[in-house]
Amino acid sequence: MGTLVGHVAPGFGFFVIGLWHLFNHIKLHALYPNSYTSLPWFPTSKYRYSELFLIMAGCTMSIAMELFIGPDRHQPFDTDGTIPSNHLHNFEHASISMTFFIYAFFSVFLDKLETKTKHGLTQLLGAVAFGQQLLVFHLHSADHMGVEGQYHKLLQIVILISLATTLFGINYPKSFLISFVRSLSILFQGLWLMVMGFMLWIPRLVPKGCFLNLEEGHQVVRCSDNEALHRAKALVNIEFSWYIIGLMIFAMTVYIGLLKLYPEKVEYESLTKLIEQEQGYDDIEARKENKFSGSRSFLEVGKSFAPIDMER
Repeated sequence: MGTLVGHVAPGFGFFVIGLWHLFNHIKLHALYPNSYTSLPWFPTSKYRYSELFLIMAGCTMSIAMELFIGPDRHQPFDTDGTIPSNHLHNFEHASISMTFFIYAFFSVFLDKLETKTKHGLTQLLGAVAFGQQLLVFHLHSADHMGVEGQYHKLLQIVILISLATTLFGINYPKSFLISFVRSLSILFQGLWLMVMGFMLWIPRLVPKGCFLNLEEGHQVVRCSDNEALHRAKALVNIEFSWYIIGLMIFAMTVYIGLLKLYPEKVEYESLTKLIEQEQGYDDIEARKENKFSGSRSFLEVGKSFAPIDMER
């Protein structure tokens, strides 16, 4: 990160995963609203683990970019083997990517285990990844006071929602709303990271009264005075609000559209149980009738033998 490509590339990855989850959760809930159960990731028809392998590939590329491709000497350490100050954020971003790589890697192996806790453990791995992401951005070595810091503060709110909904999803796997909000938060993470890349590293998009300044080998947005800084932060807040409004409109449109596209399917298992219950009820009624008719026949037999007994 720390550059336009460094924000847009991972942001696009989060955006695609969030959109993929949003589509599949809505589709699954539309088809089976009564038996819906959330999934931490979704297999594809051609290859089951495509989503997880794409996450691992993206994380590997991100780590390589941060530690070996991006630095001037193509390695992040100083000549004495220490981490220089201008590479601290590279290690921070690489740590986030490594945690998401571990999540995807172990999700593949957990899926192969036929245990009841595999989905819960996969959700836990995702929660750990979001938790570390939140921690790193909260304690980021980059500037927290400037315009970039304001973008990161708002990003932390979205990450916190992803973390909370992932944790809730462990105990409430049948809640569609939890999965719906989690998918939107992941999508919004990617969208906001891409917005950060464009707004912070394209000079003509920098707020009025601010400019790009080279600091420790990286371009940073600085403002000429406090008034320009406050104005720039206010614009970031307004921008964030507008994107939330747009995201809600988009989410509701997709939800309504997919409900019409994928009508509810008849859940045959429940129908079978209902038929079995009805058959069982009929059997009980039949047994009652047989019992009653049997007792009536006994009385009739008794009556037929009664005159003979009296003659004796």
